[in-house]
Amino acid sequence: MLVLSRKLGEKIVIGDNILVTVVKIDRNQIRIGIEAPQEVLVYREEIAPARAAHARREEVALAR
Repeated sequence: MLVLSRKLGEKIVIGDNILVTVVKIDRNQIRIGIEAPQEVLVYREEIAPARAAHARREEVALAR
């Protein structure tokens, strides 16, 4: 895991087309903005497993 320190307004570039910006810092919480192409899916970690399970259920339903 790469760990970086950023200040308010500073950015991180991922690959050629993803930009992460520190938008707000408030005590123990930060807000980040993510700019990515529409075809790149971006989810919070706790949402991703549920979406994957839902997609698998849809695939099974379509296969019937």
